[in-house]
Amino acid sequence: MDFNTIIKNLEKNIYHPVYVLMGEESYFIDKISDYIAQNVLDEAERSFNQTILYGKDTSADTILTAAKRFPMMAATQVVIVKEAQNLKDIEDELLTYIQKPLLSTILVICHKYKSLDKRKKFLKAAAEKGVVFESKKIYENKLMPWIQAYCSSKNYKVEHKALGMLAEFLGTDISKVVNELEKLMILLPEGSTITSTDIEKNIGISKDFNVFELQNALGQKDVFKANRIINYFGSNPSLNPIQRTMASLVNYFTRLLKYHLTPDKSPGNLRSVLGVQEFFLNQYISAARNYSPKKVVEIISLLREYDMKSKGIGNVSASSGDLQRELIFKILH
Repeated sequence: MDFNTIIKNLEKNIYHPVYVLMGEESYFIDKISDYIAQNVLDEAERSFNQTILYGKDTSADTILTAAKRFPMMAATQVVIVKEAQNLKDIEDELLTYIQKPLLSTILVICHKYKSLDKRKKFLKAAAEKGVVFESKKIYENKLMPWIQAYCSSKNYKVEHKALGMLAEFLGTDISKVVNELEKLMILLPEGSTITSTDIEKNIGISKDFNVFELQNALGQKDVFKANRIINYFGSNPSLNPIQRTMASLVNYFTRLLKYHLTPDKSPGNLRSVLGVQEFFLNQYISAARNYSPKKVVEIISLLREYDMKSKGIGNVSASSGDLQRELIFKILH
């Protein structure tokens, strides 16, 4: 069952006796378990009928004892096991209960950062009796569509430049992304469009001096603009760490190489191969005219070399600003 379906069912008071929430992305696991903790029982009922346990401080026996209790002065009790990845042999220890759970209990198991073994009987039994949700990491090629969809669900739009800035600056930490978006949504009226100016004023990402704009300048071989941005980075290293710049440029030029190596250059296929939206696709098409496949391979090699130098390997005294300026010169010439 996917995240949106689970939340919609919970909003309709459709509950299941077992929820197994697992996977790499902790944000969705927390959202589901928090919703259950805050909404299934009212405040008075929670005092006697809600138990929250933590994997490091509990055991399978304690979980079973809690799950097998009957609710007091309520129709349901809730037992939430957080950080269940710290429990050993949870699948074997809880299997018998999961196969025949108490219907007056909602048992929520939060197993973060990795999934349980899908070959074991535990997950099959949990899926038969309740809900199994795998919270998968949002990879970079899916991040911008995800941000756009999240904003749309809250009745906001995002301009293209703002979308690129958010994705490049915040990365794939969904909790961080949502936290920054929610700050913006508090400040902006519902139904409005989030712009690059909004992001600059409220998140602190410069709308003119950021990695997204650097990529565009390099793609267009705009020497003046690229040097202005990289000089700004050198003057503000805490806001623009060299490792983040390197990682973004590696991703950018890797996509550019994929563009060159893709025989089918129809827009639909390229969007799929590169993992970008149509608006951003045009930037890669333009950049491909300025960089041959051979030059792109050389640039990726340069980026890896300067990434090592930024970590002190083969570099004695050059500052991060000096390294970035030198690198940009070599990319452009």
